[in-house]
Amino acid sequence: MKKISYLLLICLILSFTALAQDYKGKGRVKGLVTDEQGNPIEGVKVKLFSVKASQAFTIETDEDGVWHGNWIRNGTWNVDFEKLGYAPKKISMQISEFKKNPDIEVALKKVEGLIISKELEEKLIKGNELFDQENYDEAIAVFAEMLAENPDAYIVNQNIGNCYFQQEKYEQAAQYYKKILEKDADNTNALLSIGNSFANMGENETAMEWYGKVGFEKLDDPTVLYNIGTSLFNMTKYDEALMYYERSVEIQADFLDGIYQLGLVYLTTGNNDSAIIQFEKYLEFDSESGRAEQVRGFLDYLK
Repeated sequence: MKKISYLLLICLILSFTALAQDYKGKGRVKGLVTDEQGNPIEGVKVKLFSVKASQAFTIETDEDGVWHGNWIRNGTWNVDFEKLGYAPKKISMQISEFKKNPDIEVALKKVEGLIISKELEEKLIKGNELFDQENYDEAIAVFAEMLAENPDAYIVNQNIGNCYFQQEKYEQAAQYYKKILEKDADNTNALLSIGNSFANMGENETAMEWYGKVGFEKLDDPTVLYNIGTSLFNMTKYDEALMYYERSVEIQADFLDGIYQLGLVYLTTGNNDSAIIQFEKYLEFDSESGRAEQVRGFLDYLK
């Protein structure tokens, strides 16, 4: 067990520097965005980020709520959905270049009491463009102007918080996320974002207090479940972390981060047989990356 702990420590501190790669490939994926009643939503901003290539591009849904991601590479993609008047949503998906990818269906929750004007929407687009360009201070200025002119657009505090979060100014980020709770005390996205802010500050106990305000049964985003599990893992609460990691891969069977962390939990707790199962499963979906080489190292050691 001591050897495993040393091995784990070494592997956790290793970093892999990937060369910049293009996100282009032969893969295709189609998605549909609706409201909670199943009605299609036009003009939803869909940002697709390739984890392998560390590159992103943005498209929008058409009048039928449909979007297409064409000629993209295989691997893990993080996808953000955002439209003024709706709570934003994040998912993670696996893309194959050699077989048909399943359609992605997402439902967005309407933000009550928000009147959307053309001017407000144009400013939101401008702020988001600045955010994508990593011009965070300029984006904050645009979003702050929106709030000054339209106090009912309180959900824009999420955008401001996200800017500070990207700047690693986590205390400021949390302050703006909390402003959303003044209007919507049960806003899941704001609660989780506050938890993420404290987790990134290394205040895992406080992070878990905020995560705990969202019922486990309401969590259906693999990335969110992974983040909470990782906070618990860092606090050496392995049994609790296991619950969140297991849920993340139940929702998305090819969720690589969740599978990898499941293997690490089992490895750390000495459950070698289960660790082998998870690491072998990981290689079914990813056999080429730097982390895949690390997984092979774990398997060689365990066997």
